[in-house]
Amino acid sequence: MIKVRRLGHATISTPDMDGQIDYYGNVLGLRVAERSNDRAFLVSKQGFEAIELVRGEKGHLKRLSFQIAPGTDLNDVVKELQKLGIKSEKRSGISPGVAEAVTLIDPKGTPVDLYAEYKFHEAAQPAYFNILKLGHVAYRVLDVQEIVKFYTEVLGFRVSDWRGDFFVFMRCNTDHHSLNFIIDEKPQLHHIAFEVLDWSEINKAGDWLARNKIHLVWGPGRHIIGHNVATYHRNSDLVRVEIFTEMDQMKDEALGYFDPRPWHQEFPLYPKMHGPETLRNYWGYGSERVIQGYQTNELPQYEAIRG
Repeated sequence: MIKVRRLGHATISTPDMDGQIDYYGNVLGLRVAERSNDRAFLVSKQGFEAIELVRGEKGHLKRLSFQIAPGTDLNDVVKELQKLGIKSEKRSGISPGVAEAVTLIDPKGTPVDLYAEYKFHEAAQPAYFNILKLGHVAYRVLDVQEIVKFYTEVLGFRVSDWRGDFFVFMRCNTDHHSLNFIIDEKPQLHHIAFEVLDWSEINKAGDWLARNKIHLVWGPGRHIIGHNVATYHRNSDLVRVEIFTEMDQMKDEALGYFDPRPWHQEFPLYPKMHGPETLRNYWGYGSERVIQGYQTNELPQYEAIRG
């Protein structure tokens, strides 16, 4: 089985290249590593590629990339996919940090690039607040079970948690989730999420976003599924962006439980299916109202969660 080791970068389309480069660069503090008229790559200060922008429709997810084990022969990846009946091809020039990859199409129609070797970008001076990496990508799909089957059986992901039978959280490394999928009648990007170091960075991010006339649409709050402290806002392309910290970690797959934290409700905490009683915001205020809004679409906060 192919085993993805980490989420790479997400490719998002925009009709406003200059505006989105300004947003991801000057507002979120990513650094432009390469730019042409119709394409730009933005990286974290630690050298991780996070976002590729391409000219096109507003806020569409066009590609995803994942790193597999360094040293893997990509020809073997092609052969393994072929045995599974999955068409793929080798491509070059994926990004400034990725010379070669194997590209396949996942069940929701998104091209996925798998690469083994990655060239880190040079580290840069800290920004007002500092994004560590692209942490996860969430997408609306028609058939959650189909997408779970593909990502577990083909790419080696594990299921961390379910919310009912309609919202799944999947991991490829120690992070509680690198991918989320939720059932929806209209397949499209749900949100992208960037990890920061700690609560102080969330605090600084909120101030900096407000200074740039971008206001939060939900948060800050602590989720129960994943337990990350999170805020959400929308950029000018209406892409919902989460900034988070303190996500649950599964340090040892053989143990099977998430590394215990003081705010956990169970010890040990194992992957499970959460029911409708599970709160979105563990910190209390509006928790029950958020749950009701999630179910009825009657709250302003609903837009930030699912809208």
